[in-house]
Amino acid sequence: MKTNDIFQILIFVAALTLLTPLLGKYMFNVFSGKMNLSTKLFGGLENFIYKILKIDSCEEMNWKKYLWSVLIFNFLGFTFLFILQLIQYWLPLNPQGLQNVSPDLAFNTAVSFMTNTNWQSYAGETTLSYLTQMLGLTVQNFLSAATGIAVMLTLIRGIKNKLDDKLGNFWVDMTRTTLYILIPLSILVSVMLLSQGVIQNFAPYETVKTIEGSEQVIPLGPVASQVAIKQLGTNGGGFFNANSSHPFENPTPFSNFIEVLSLILISASLTYTYGLMIGSKKEGWILFGVMLFLLLCGIFTSLYSEYIFNPVLSTASNMEGKEVRFGIVNSVIWSVSTTATSCGAVNTMHSSLSPLAGMVALINIMLGEIVFGGVGSGLYGMILFVFLTVFIAGLMVGRTPEYLGKKIEAFDIKMAMLAVLIPNILILVFASVASISETGTSSLGNAGPHGLSEILYAFSSGAGNNGSAFAGLNANTVFYNITLGIAMLLGRFGVIIPVMAIAGNLVKKNKTPVSKGTFTTDNYIFAILLIGVILIVGALTHFPALSLGPIVEHLIMKSGVAF
Repeated sequence: MKTNDIFQILIFVAALTLLTPLLGKYMFNVFSGKMNLSTKLFGGLENFIYKILKIDSCEEMNWKKYLWSVLIFNFLGFTFLFILQLIQYWLPLNPQGLQNVSPDLAFNTAVSFMTNTNWQSYAGETTLSYLTQMLGLTVQNFLSAATGIAVMLTLIRGIKNKLDDKLGNFWVDMTRTTLYILIPLSILVSVMLLSQGVIQNFAPYETVKTIEGSEQVIPLGPVASQVAIKQLGTNGGGFFNANSSHPFENPTPFSNFIEVLSLILISASLTYTYGLMIGSKKEGWILFGVMLFLLLCGIFTSLYSEYIFNPVLSTASNMEGKEVRFGIVNSVIWSVSTTATSCGAVNTMHSSLSPLAGMVALINIMLGEIVFGGVGSGLYGMILFVFLTVFIAGLMVGRTPEYLGKKIEAFDIKMAMLAVLIPNILILVFASVASISETGTSSLGNAGPHGLSEILYAFSSGAGNNGSAFAGLNANTVFYNITLGIAMLLGRFGVIIPVMAIAGNLVKKNKTPVSKGTFTTDNYIFAILLIGVILIVGALTHFPALSLGPIVEHLIMKSGVAF
């Protein structure tokens, strides 16, 4: 590594750390109903939405009513996107005359974007019309992100409030998140991307002559608007099949910096928002510190793996599958950040990562997407691990576990374990079925341990609601479209439902006064314990599978063999 490489990492970390309290404070004001920078622009529209939809913004919901609102709203979003794909050929804004999407692919895509996964078994520029991209995918990018934040808010209120059953209003949380956070930031990022050359138009595709004299079709479309929210909302679905390695989506080093910072910014800032909402900034900074530590561990492990001598390629700096515009460091920062934050956007081919760098990407997803994680979902996933850590620490000292004055009891731990285990079970069960079935293995692009990594990555990405892929696996088959769709669906709501149940249980409890025996959770000792629990529960669950995949591949690679 060169000095310039270290400098790029430091700039990225510094920008993230400096912007976290600024955006975090702004989001706190939004969620608290206080005046903010966007109130004058969108305040009237917010009230109009409440009026036309007959929403009482002062009415709060218990956890069951809130949960039903989440489920019904997302089901309607899925249904709309599913039907839109099935009839896109007959709808406007389809200058290329793209055909209707097959039912299995339409199911997979609708589930994918509704669950904030944005897994793509298709090439966007040859499969979906401009209307489907904008009205279907881009709208879901906003709504799925806002759903994750809304669920997070209920858990925070469950921790903060006491002797009550009210957790806020789903429709108010969705409206404020979309109007005051996602839309303004998307406009800002879109303008910045446009300044760098990201395209935004409704023109039909261009056919041009290449230097060799042959013809090439150049796809166009409304790209900048979708790229902005795909990054900010940790969605990840690219307008083009090549995603953020495509020069029309990501043309310059500065656009690359904007995009990779955008994909992690809201999730990081929510830790500061959390600290303000519960009345302890230190708690928020502890979570931020734990997440940043794990992120940096992933970055430096991946860089080590990419820079060591590769006997297969006879090089110590592996550029295979990477963009020469960005180089190894920017590719690694992106691969680690996108898998840690449940984004799924890519600027490099993950299948071409060195085995250990590919393993880091896999582990980030397998941990439960909590290293900053998806917007909202990363924070409530991390809080589940906080509950488990407090519970284990309480057992060690022989007292009832408490967190911020709330007793963590059997029901809370059962729900937390359920939420942590469901994605892991989905990964292992579906990957096992795919690995031993002809239908599953017939789509592999590689044999041996790399082929196993392709399957593991696919179902990890689906169940973890990440959306990125190793890309060596042909997932556009009926088998993978259906199984990955089920994994995405259960991976999303198999976590949301237990989280909502925990919030509903915690909000009814009184707060226990701080005493000498209170286990503090705002210091480095707790941070170390939390990291230990995350690694034991999250990483070691998948160690046998990882040892047969990327670990074996790395050892064999050292002998000069590749798959």
